Amino acid sequence: MFFQQIFEEKLAQYAYLIGCQATGEAIIVDPMRDIDRYKAIAQKNNLQIVAATETHIHADYLSGLREFAEHGVKVLVSDEGDNDWKYEWVIGSDYEYQLLKDGDQFAIGNIKFTVKHTPGHTPEHISFLVTDGAATDEPMGILSGDFIFVGDVGRPDLLETAAGQEGAMQESAKVMYDSIQKFKEMPDYWQVWPGHGAGSACGKALGAIPESTVGYEHRFNSSILAAVSEQDFVDYILDGQPEPPLYFARMKRDNKKGPKVLGAIPQPENITIEQMIGKVRISGGVILDTRDRYAFMEGHIEGSLLSPLNKAFNTVAGSYIRAEEQIFLISEEEKIEEAVLDLIRIGLDNIAGFATPDQLRGFDEKGGELFSTETIDFKETEEYLNAGEAYLLDVRKQSEFEEGHIPGALNIAHTRLLDRIEEVPKDKPVMVSCQSGARSAVASAMLERADYAVKYVDDLIEEWLKKR
Repeated sequence: MFFQQIFEEKLAQYAYLIGCQATGEAIIVDPMRDIDRYKAIAQKNNLQIVAATETHIHADYLSGLREFAEHGVKVLVSDEGDNDWKYEWVIGSDYEYQLLKDGDQFAIGNIKFTVKHTPGHTPEHISFLVTDGAATDEPMGILSGDFIFVGDVGRPDLLETAAGQEGAMQESAKVMYDSIQKFKEMPDYWQVWPGHGAGSACGKALGAIPESTVGYEHRFNSSILAAVSEQDFVDYILDGQPEPPLYFARMKRDNKKGPKVLGAIPQPENITIEQMIGKVRISGGVILDTRDRYAFMEGHIEGSLLSPLNKAFNTVAGSYIRAEEQIFLISEEEKIEEAVLDLIRIGLDNIAGFATPDQLRGFDEKGGELFSTETIDFKETEEYLNAGEAYLLDVRKQSEFEEGHIPGALNIAHTRLLDRIEEVPKDKPVMVSCQSGARSAVASAMLERADYAVKYVDDLIEEWLKKR
């Protein structure tokens, strides 16, 4: 049996390529849209991907199932859950597909997969027991998707907090509790292969270890240990869940109704800064600057968004850019492919051009107009607050804010700011803070684009709170 876990660092996501070496067939589980990388791994190992499946309708990235379906690969999807959470793009389509229910089995060569309905994170969520039929009739482990993580379980609040299904989180948490009881009945030696690792927004305390066992999670998974009673678990699992990125609702919708067929990866052309500014003025597009925050604050094109090309890039871009907007990148040329892949994985396909930081410096040296953002520390912040000369916006998570904050601050998580921007007053400058200055930097750029007068707070809040 061939088994490879494929990790995408920025979204902390695991896909799985599983193949039967006797027949040369393989299945891909939970793939992203850029499917060529999975095909390349299969080809390198003398395998052909004949089927593609996933554990649930994802919220944090666009699924690659439709891309595989377009290439004639059979797709297998959950038919569990209620009528609101069915794969609308699959059912009744011309694609080759199979709908899966609890207890169903299918095989890829000698490898057998048994479907387990494991709802809670989502109503339709399924997991797969994997059996190497060439060696045994008993499963070796479970592909748990967003049901069981290393050290955590999938958050049950997203139907409400991300997809807007009011009143869903309490009932979803109870359903997750029931699913955990079934997990507790599984053999301790089974391996657990999760859908995400540390850094994913699909849980609140995911571990960085890429796999586990049922027995280990029984003993050390804090969420499972909290499930001593239904109410204890509900209280624990819903407490302190971070605000989901704004783009999660769009991912849920598109993965249910059908992601746009991507086809070829976009190849944006290099253009001048003058051309970029002109195109944005005409099209109403957005400039996404991927430099570090210090370079951005010192000088940037008016109205640019900031999203450094780090682990938070997808989250920031997805929360601040709408799918229909035309995107122009400021990035080193050798990093353009990375940025494009990150964007298309969250459905931001309309990437129209790019310019480099060197071009931006050249534009500045020739007398082109760049804009800077005033940078202050927390000492100055308090002075402005005490004088009533500015507002303070704290863009940390609500749970962080409740642990300690500057009195008088308004709290809106940076991932929800676009949706709640009308709550931020405009009659005075807005000072934007977070824990270290990273989140407040991207939020400051977004507010500037919305014509707010901004003072960027680049300081460590914990050190300042200790002094108070």
